[in-house]
Amino acid sequence: MTDPVQLTADLIRCPSVTPEEGGALVLLEALLSDAGFECTRVDRGGVSNLFARWGPKGHARSFGFNGHTDVVPIGDEAAWTMPPFGAEMRDGVMYGRGTTDMKSGVAAFAAAAIDLVHDTPPDGAIILTITGDEEGDALDGTTALLDYMAETEERMSVCLVGEPTCPNHMGEMMKIGRRGSMTAWFTVTGVQGHSAYPHRAKNPLPAMARLMDRLASHELDQGTAHFDASTLAVVTIDTGNTATNVIPAQCSGAVNIRFNDLHSGASLSEWLQSEANQVAETYGVEIDTKIKISGESFLTPPGPLSELVAKAVKAETGIQPDMSTTGGTSDARFVKNHCPVVEFGLVGRTMHQVDECVEVVHIEQLKAIYTRILADYFA
Repeated sequence: MTDPVQLTADLIRCPSVTPEEGGALVLLEALLSDAGFECTRVDRGGVSNLFARWGPKGHARSFGFNGHTDVVPIGDEAAWTMPPFGAEMRDGVMYGRGTTDMKSGVAAFAAAAIDLVHDTPPDGAIILTITGDEEGDALDGTTALLDYMAETEERMSVCLVGEPTCPNHMGEMMKIGRRGSMTAWFTVTGVQGHSAYPHRAKNPLPAMARLMDRLASHELDQGTAHFDASTLAVVTIDTGNTATNVIPAQCSGAVNIRFNDLHSGASLSEWLQSEANQVAETYGVEIDTKIKISGESFLTPPGPLSELVAKAVKAETGIQPDMSTTGGTSDARFVKNHCPVVEFGLVGRTMHQVDECVEVVHIEQLKAIYTRILADYFA
């Protein structure tokens, strides 16, 4: 039996802070190759990725897992009470960067896949796509793996992303979709002048304040059947002006929008630009707008895949998971263009925090859930 706890510890000891590979994918490639998986490194743009398949290429039934071994920086190391890359255990809890997000998830699905093909080889294929660029810009991670699969005619019938999905208790939530995410940056340019003679200047700050108020006060929607209401947050307003007797020439600001399936990145971009144009005309200033769409909203409607996962979760935890679309973005936003995708993983309370940690029993439970999902899928 492949021990997912030991594998998690081995992965934690690999300092794979984005975009460093840190030895994590080398470790997994060796382990999977020994188990009979055909492994290919798909490195692109300085990012390391791993594609692994057991079973015949192009099989009509191919179950996929997706995950990442890169982690966020540790921050202030002095604030950690346990070594961030030590994988040390205390009272049944393993500590270290990536224990929750998401080396335990990768260890659990790798261990489940290895044991299944050894003990009860399925009639089909199992594909693992593991990236080193989920916590970064995600330009050369899962997208590179999917590009490789398209070029080589590899195919997943369905995919499970092993991100942490449970807010507080193991088994309480799975993801059947995600909100879209986008950020807009505005630069308002006026005319600099003396604050005692404001009529001789053109102050960009009232225009910026008005624009931010219009955007933040606008109700985007009231939610849909599977999504909460879309949100817009003002995340920064800045002039860089330290003088109280100077009206600055320029001011910048930014907003972040998390949107549901009532919108698209394009429709929201058009609205943002229209709002900026109206304020610019009213205040006689120039407003330059730059927009980055990180991902569109998507939904895998409840059906065979979500039911398969929910059944396995309930069998192993006794809990019927909620089907949710809450939270931030994940690489499922790329996988959904390839095949139906859902997400299920650990309790995510400590992800990205100092002293990130995971209950050891949850790692074992997660492997059991993934093993049951595979067995039921190929039954």
